[in-house]
Amino acid sequence: MPRGRYSLHDPHDHTPLAEEHFQCAPGPSGWRYVSQLTAPSGDHLGSVDLTLDELGRPLRLELHAASWQVRGAALDGVTWVRTDPTGTHATEGNVRAHAFTGPSPAFLIATARLLRLTPSAPATRVRLVAFTDPVLAPLTVDQSWTLVEREAHATDNGPLTVDAYQVTALDTGEQHTVHLSGDVVLAAPGIELEDLESPPSALD
Repeated sequence: MPRGRYSLHDPHDHTPLAEEHFQCAPGPSGWRYVSQLTAPSGDHLGSVDLTLDELGRPLRLELHAASWQVRGAALDGVTWVRTDPTGTHATEGNVRAHAFTGPSPAFLIATARLLRLTPSAPATRVRLVAFTDPVLAPLTVDQSWTLVEREAHATDNGPLTVDAYQVTALDTGEQHTVHLSGDVVLAAPGIELEDLESPPSALD
């Protein structure tokens, strides 16, 4: 069960945004990721709780940020309920999309798990609903994912397989690279793995 800490920063000017203390593991339903986010000041910022089924679809998502809350799941595309800080107003949304995304590294792992790309596979288009900071506002985004390289690196605990994905935002054409090993993000724009207490779990 990997657990550790990511640092999140603005990918353009590297301003520190948060630290995300996480743990994740394969389970009977598929895979689960839970984390707590803290600001550089040490204040609590929010949390992420994501469970995927064995095919990589979101069985359950619960996000908290700035007293806002989102609960979602794969249902007729993806469906969610967003509740305001007072708890008096809840709005439901539904989009014909494949899954959710957002700033948390959890969503990169979830998208890779959903797509199950191989190095020889063509670029694959995916539609995602992003929940953006600071109030978890929903935004539908289209991306293209390609697995450009898969390398095995020798470690004290045996070989570590690292996958490099090229991710393209289809609205802007902007491209970036994401490096994953199992269910851990090794590097991505705005994300750095600062601490890892146990090796990544393989996600077959």
